[in-house]
Amino acid sequence: MWSDTSQREWAAPSAPMPVASAVAISPDISALQPKAQAMTAFLKIEKLGKAYQSDKPVFSDVSFTIDKGEFVCIIGHSGCGKTTILNVLAGLDTASTGHAFMDGREIAGPSLERGVVFQSHALMPWLTVRQNIAFAVRSKWPEWKAPQVNLHVEKHVGMVGLLHAIDKKPSQLSGGMKQRVGIARAFAIQPKMLLLDEPFGALDALTRGTIQDELMTIVRQTQQTVFMITHDVDEAILLSDRILLMSNGNDSVGGYVPGGLAEVVVNPLPRERTRAQLHHLSGYYDMRNHIVDFLVSRAKAH
Repeated sequence: MWSDTSQREWAAPSAPMPVASAVAISPDISALQPKAQAMTAFLKIEKLGKAYQSDKPVFSDVSFTIDKGEFVCIIGHSGCGKTTILNVLAGLDTASTGHAFMDGREIAGPSLERGVVFQSHALMPWLTVRQNIAFAVRSKWPEWKAPQVNLHVEKHVGMVGLLHAIDKKPSQLSGGMKQRVGIARAFAIQPKMLLLDEPFGALDALTRGTIQDELMTIVRQTQQTVFMITHDVDEAILLSDRILLMSNGNDSVGGYVPGGLAEVVVNPLPRERTRAQLHHLSGYYDMRNHIVDFLVSRAKAH
């Protein structure tokens, strides 16, 4: 099944996570479906909810886990609470209900254990690429000497292909280059988890594709755990091991129904997939059509 919660998702025994009914798989997809494995639950989200009005929570009872080394994307329409969930994981926001745990400890504020890349590059404009990343590195390892910091910075700038621009300021870089610096900075502090908030949303298609490839390569090399917000279905299918589908809150005949986690889609495609081959893979269109159908027809909570 695509919607795989029994083996991969954790929830309190007294209140199992509400997930849409399982989706039947075509023979092609079932042949690619990976066997369920025991999860270590590196990250646990337990019955998370957020309300700005007590009678109309944005979302409620959101529970899921992320295993160490997993790449998980979350998709949903604007207003469903994706960014709020990411900000809770980053320690930049608090939930109205529920808890978030990483590596056995409850998340209670920002930490260098979690690297964040936002939609905007968030670089300090008066510093060069080298200095922007060095600032983060020194924050993580204040005891390091200048040569060690510089070596570490150059290694991660090289990972995103920007050594030629390492001593330029952000004003001298293109939008795509700035986002690469943001990614390099996040990886440079060696976080236990990487949080990405639509980092490629403002880029043109060609630049976006190039950085997606670079991100995939780095994640595979480092075995980084990643939680990413995206509105791009193809991006989610390309990058992620699982895709969380969020529903929006909705006024119905029976009253207001809060949004939440409607379905967990397990990506059955080979993990070593590339952008060029993606649309040739058996099962790709079935999976894509299923997610698009959810967004078009079923994304409101019922």
